[in-house]
Amino acid sequence: MTTTPSTLREARPTCTAPAAPSGLPADGLLLAATPARWFDVACVRWRELLVDHANCEKKAASTALSLMFSYASDMALADRLSRLAREELRHFEQVQRLMQTLRVPFLRLAPSRYAEGLRAAVARAEPARLIDLLLCGALIEARSCERFERLAPRLPDPLGAFYAGLAVAEARHHALYLRLAEARAGAVDWRERLQRLAQVEAELATCIDAQFRFHSGLPDAALAVETTE
Repeated sequence: MTTTPSTLREARPTCTAPAAPSGLPADGLLLAATPARWFDVACVRWRELLVDHANCEKKAASTALSLMFSYASDMALADRLSRLAREELRHFEQVQRLMQTLRVPFLRLAPSRYAEGLRAAVARAEPARLIDLLLCGALIEARSCERFERLAPRLPDPLGAFYAGLAVAEARHHALYLRLAEARAGAVDWRERLQRLAQVEAELATCIDAQFRFHSGLPDAALAVETTE
């Protein structure tokens, strides 16, 4: 597999496709764009990226299931998250099939600092904790959408086309998490909490990072950008 650009479908997905709640623009979720160097590294370390992507899909399903267990009395929440978890697991299966097609072996990778860094900023007391967890879900899905969307045209098929399609799903997911948070916010100022969490997310996604993962920050200059051909 080479890292030269390939032709994708003419109409590429965008993160602004789904309507966001209460007029909040979906493209306003992220306060900073992913550094260009992250995409440069991703194009030559695509095998490692694909393995971590598989892990991310499993984690996304696990997050939805964890929320269902933690807030079991909210049946409407459970209904939406149950469907989301199933979709995330289907994505995992698709990634795993692609790994087999492209002969990418499984590697045991340490998790990135990203999710843990976001969770450290989550409120400990209810009802703010639930709102923060849902908003974190929205931010993670929005970052995934941005990276899939910008990475897709730089990778040849089948990986490029696959990532272009996933950007559409991630856009739906971040809009879903926003709607769930808004519907349950009550007296909690969810917009203010979103802004605070978005600042944490932007720092994690852009600051120098010694690891390379799907949600890692700016790759450290010491990270070898070596082809894995």
